[in-house]
Amino acid sequence: MTFFERFESDILSGKKTITIRDESENNYQPGSIVQVSTYEDNRWFCQLKIESVEPIQFDELDEFHAQQENMTLDELKAVIRDIYPNTDSLFVITYQLV
Repeated sequence: MTFFERFESDILSGKKTITIRDESENNYQPGSIVQVSTYEDNRWFCQLKIESVEPIQFDELDEFHAQQENMTLDELKAVIRDIYPNTDSLFVITYQLV
C-alpha cells in the first residue's frame, strides 16, 4: 500500500486511521498485515493491520471520516476529488499501525 509522503507523520503518530480508495484498491483483507511505502519514491515506512474495508459514496463522507483522516471535511473532499476526480463509489479502509 502506498501513501503520499505528506501523510506519513499522521500515520506514524496514529492521527490518521483510515484511507479512502477507489475500487482498484478494495481487495485488502481484514486481519492482513500490509507493507506501507511512500507513493513518490516507494520508500517503506511501516506496516498496517487492515481492520475493515467498507464501501462508501463520496456524498456520504462526513466529519467522522475527516477526523479519522486528520483533516477537515472540506480538505478531505478536496483531496479525494484531486486523486479520484470522476469517482463517487469509494472504499473506507480502516487500519491500525503494527
